[in-house]
Amino acid sequence: MTSILTYTFKNLPNTSKWALQFSVRPLSCSSQLRAAPAAQTKSKKTLAKPNMRNIVVVDGVRIPFLQSGTSYKDLMPHDLARAALSGLLHRTNVPKDIVDYIIFGTVIQEVKTSNVAREAALGAGFSDKTPAHTVTMACISANQAMTTGLGLIASGQSDVIVAGGVELMSDVPIRHSRKMRKMMLELNKAKTLGQRLSLFSKFRLNFLAPELPAVAEFSTSETMGHSADRLAAAFAVSRQDQDEYALRSHSLAKKAQDEGLLSDVVPFKVPGKDTVTKDNGIRPSSLEQMAKLKPAFIKPYGTVTAANSSFLTDGASAMLIMAEEKALAMGYKPKAYLRDFVYVSQDPKDQLLLGPTYATPKVLEKAGLTMNDIDAFEFHEAFSGQILANFKAMDSDWFAQNYMGRKTKVGSPPLEKFNNWGGSLSLGHPFGATGCRLVMAAANRLRKEGGQYGLVAACAAGGQVRRSSLIEASGKSFSWTQNRLI
Repeated sequence: MTSILTYTFKNLPNTSKWALQFSVRPLSCSSQLRAAPAAQTKSKKTLAKPNMRNIVVVDGVRIPFLQSGTSYKDLMPHDLARAALSGLLHRTNVPKDIVDYIIFGTVIQEVKTSNVAREAALGAGFSDKTPAHTVTMACISANQAMTTGLGLIASGQSDVIVAGGVELMSDVPIRHSRKMRKMMLELNKAKTLGQRLSLFSKFRLNFLAPELPAVAEFSTSETMGHSADRLAAAFAVSRQDQDEYALRSHSLAKKAQDEGLLSDVVPFKVPGKDTVTKDNGIRPSSLEQMAKLKPAFIKPYGTVTAANSSFLTDGASAMLIMAEEKALAMGYKPKAYLRDFVYVSQDPKDQLLLGPTYATPKVLEKAGLTMNDIDAFEFHEAFSGQILANFKAMDSDWFAQNYMGRKTKVGSPPLEKFNNWGGSLSLGHPFGATGCRLVMAAANRLRKEGGQYGLVAACAAGGQVRRSSLIEASGKSFSWTQNRLI
């Protein structure tokens, strides 16, 4: 896969040869703008494992996801995380003193609160005796927080875990240049006037140039948008395909928002401002308006634009995870059982965004399921082209045989079961918080639609992917396969 994707990008006239492998199945989303009717799912096998603790999701919440530079712009990340924790406490009424551990994910850390989980927990009123730590794993940082919590419960170290994530893209750390930092540190150590004057004599104006957070892959120096553009070209995903899919995401999100289906959202009273009650990035447009936008990354011939990409987002999420016996003893009726998960990694150059394709068959085989068994799919939508390219790869025997070492394809998710309440393109994508949103969307959809299994997936920087698998809901024999791709 690596060599072919690189080859087709560098030799554009030859792209059609590669693209022929993926141009048979149409990708139009225009007929899929309405959510599917409630599923009539017959009961399937339980995925409980003998001699292993059942781990449940009691509930999860998120504050509204907002476009960066809007209502949250004057806050700090721990403010958002604290609001999510407070919302979870209010939603579940869980006593603070029974929480054994708190884990949060984040990507671009605020240096003043590098362990944002701890600062947010203290701000939300949790005991200072409750440990908390922060993890980072690009766009699946919240997923890593959840699976770390699963490990603590499965091993018997804990019974009650709070996992979540936060990102504040409105205020990212901007550093002095390395030369300026070095001079400032040396000035701090200088003991005499002569030493200080000697250091000042070395100062140059270019020392003042700021150092912005990197938006590119460290190993490749390429932005994710460039990777998405190359991936779309390699898999023959047209600009129209991408715009249609983005319009589908926004339309379904607007419908879900209007019908009150986004029940994981909790209001947040922003200090000094009004109470925020809903996501503000949901903006259904028209294909005509979307077609007017210029390429955002590869100019002038790229197909990835602002309209078919996820936007910079501020937000936070939190989830209460328990050992089943603890949850039942406290009178909770869990929403789902967390059963399994898989992480995979791919080449960050040419397979950065193909994680779902590689991880899906692994988690299904681990659970003894097929794509036909899944009732609700929730994939992270970094870009329309990324989603549609994965669909084509997943539905290709040729790709499976040549790049995955498999005899047959895994098959692509049917659109009528896929991201029915919108996705990251429309709801937003706070890097560290999206994982919990995906989990709760799948769990809530299964309960609403009468499904049994759900699958969650998310691509992320570094070419990593996590597949998290199965859940069984309380009151029903239903399991939820959670696929997480980084």
